[in-house]
Amino acid sequence: MDVKETLNLPRTDFPMKANLVKKEPELLRRWEEMDIYGRIRSAARGRAPYILHDGPPYANGHIHIGTALNKILKDFLVKVKTMEGLDAVFVPGWDCHGLPIEHQVDQELGARKQELSKKEIRQRCRKFATSYIDIQRTEFKRLGGFADWDHPYLTMSYGYEATIVRELGKFIGKGSVYRGKKPVHWCPECVTALAEAEVEYDDHTSHSIYVKFPVEASSLDAKLPELKGKNVSVIIWTTTPWTLPANLAISLHPDFEYSAVAVGKDVYLIAKELVDEVARKLGFGDYEILGTWKGVALEGIVTRHPFLSRKSPLILGSHVLLDQGTGCVHTAPGHGQEDYEMGLKYGLDVYSPVDDRGCFTQEAGSLAGMKVWDANRVIIEMLRASGHLLWEETISHSYPHCWRCKNPVIFRATSQWFISMEEDDLRGKALEEIK
Repeated sequence: MDVKETLNLPRTDFPMKANLVKKEPELLRRWEEMDIYGRIRSAARGRAPYILHDGPPYANGHIHIGTALNKILKDFLVKVKTMEGLDAVFVPGWDCHGLPIEHQVDQELGARKQELSKKEIRQRCRKFATSYIDIQRTEFKRLGGFADWDHPYLTMSYGYEATIVRELGKFIGKGSVYRGKKPVHWCPECVTALAEAEVEYDDHTSHSIYVKFPVEASSLDAKLPELKGKNVSVIIWTTTPWTLPANLAISLHPDFEYSAVAVGKDVYLIAKELVDEVARKLGFGDYEILGTWKGVALEGIVTRHPFLSRKSPLILGSHVLLDQGTGCVHTAPGHGQEDYEMGLKYGLDVYSPVDDRGCFTQEAGSLAGMKVWDANRVIIEMLRASGHLLWEETISHSYPHCWRCKNPVIFRATSQWFISMEEDDLRGKALEEIK
């Protein structure tokens, strides 16, 4: 059936392309006066529903090519589903919370921000978001999209916030909510966590070091009696020396082969495929392979931290690669996503002795109060003095930066609230819903 007949609309000779831009505001005004969206809803009443949830844009500025394309594509889909005979409702929304809005308000206030209370700043943010909801709504309408523009959902509306609190209360009542730690991208300059979309990658010069972790003889004798009595170490490679104080383990790949490489009086455990490259880099000269074992056979061997009174066991993880380094990965659960996952698997502490401003806490001993970037050189010199540093150089590589201040960011664990998917079998119920 013709769409116009379905909606009982008058037939109209639409202007040619040359006149469309000139008459576009008039056309949109006529559509609004005719209540096109309302007529579509009336005509579609009783049909099978199709609901496209609008992942909302931030109300922090004018629309741009990204937000425009997002809305246009959604409008395409909703209109297609309507023409396919479904009741395709579309309720637009706006995200009214978070740093993108606070950042804009901070820029507007400048030094005056120091004179305002937190409550007054939040009120400014609400007013700012409200103004850009109206601006963006007008701009989105100009794209010709059909939606319930007069009744959007707003994350700052009191009813919306109340619903969130009620639903959260249900989780708390079932014992599903708990407080824990998880590493996130963190900007020490802006003193805030960053979402993936707020991280930019740019060139950065980092320290690249190879460090040996001595193996404890007792654990070696039990696992590799062939090396009994020898001075054995595991070599790790890292471009973030400042994370070494948080090292709690060394990860090996269970299926990779690892060789014991004898260099003079020392023996080093290195991934077999990387032995030649590591030997060249570290200037081993003549060396001898004393034996080779799968990573799984080395699990549980214990090494000693190079400058702290702490043990660092060998654990197994499929994230270990052979494209660089030694195949033995320095693991700090408080400073990396894969490290965090390994920590959960092996029951390691999510340890991160770094505060919001990127300075070491008292837990870091002599490094306390020092910026992590400044600590890199200090840690390298500590390793050199103790004889654990095997190689040092600088490399230029792609590194995450903050999209606001353009400074390099760090990865650190912060206290967060979580909803357990295991409690009340939430994971199983979710899978059933998907099926």
